[in-house]
Amino acid sequence: MFSSGFVAAVLAVAGIIVLFKTVRMVPQGFEWTVERFGKYTHTLDPGLHFLVPIVYGIGRKVNMMEQVLDVPSQDVITKDNAVVRVDGVVFFQVLDAAKAAYEVANLEVAMIALVQTNIRTVIGSMDLDESLSQREAINAQLLGVVDHATNPWGVKVTRIEIRDIQPPRDLVDAMARQMKAEREKRAQILEAEGSRQSEILRAEGEKQAAVLEAEGRKEAAFRDAEARERLAEAEAKATTMVSEAIAKGDVQAINYFVAQKYVEAFAKLATAPNQKFVLMPMEASGILGSLGGVAELAREALAGQQANAARRNTPPPRPGA
Repeated sequence: MFSSGFVAAVLAVAGIIVLFKTVRMVPQGFEWTVERFGKYTHTLDPGLHFLVPIVYGIGRKVNMMEQVLDVPSQDVITKDNAVVRVDGVVFFQVLDAAKAAYEVANLEVAMIALVQTNIRTVIGSMDLDESLSQREAINAQLLGVVDHATNPWGVKVTRIEIRDIQPPRDLVDAMARQMKAEREKRAQILEAEGSRQSEILRAEGEKQAAVLEAEGRKEAAFRDAEARERLAEAEAKATTMVSEAIAKGDVQAINYFVAQKYVEAFAKLATAPNQKFVLMPMEASGILGSLGGVAELAREALAGQQANAARRNTPPPRPGA
């Protein structure tokens, strides 16, 4: 009785174990490899599957989702012998579960070693300035090399990012001083350019002002010459008229001309800035005679105008009168 119950229990447990070994449920995002007596036969996709226990077994459970792998920091010597500390991240996805399971012993360790080696190779072929400024080029070069190297493992490297490049502290201080000196140099150059431009504009303004002043003096001299020319023409015309009057026997015209010149000379003498006193001549008969001549000319001109008016107002004689 006891032995039969024990056997039944053992059979029940064995049946449960066989059932669990037979029914396999693969979760989404994973693929399981199947081995028959330790040899790979096929791969189970996500879902429900049945396997013959003991003969078939599960080999590796491979994550098929895209994964992120941290690359530890390491010291790298650049082409110009500068030591920098570099780390990064790798994004990859397994495309072939069988290759990822059986072509490489430890996929993550192998990928980290591969990325670190290529980081040293790529950055070692660049100067420090290039490694700091051309991070996109470094990422692209690393991606091409690592993806090609991991292709036999059934892995697709989708992206590699250099996370940080840290130069030594003394080198950082030297770069900061260099940048400060460069900025001060540019500031001094800009200030000198501004001063130069200001001097040029000031000189141009002074030149333009001098040109305009010269043009003004030229125009004023031209106007003065024109005025003197017209005054000379008026004087010549007046002299000609007086000469013609004298030639006709009109003596009063010379008196008018002499009186005018005498009065003008006396006015200039009275308005001279260096004269404090004006001395009147004792004999004024010459001036009075000239003025009398002027009055006589005025009377003769008025009499001539009245005679001309009378002739214009006299009606013409009638025919046959």
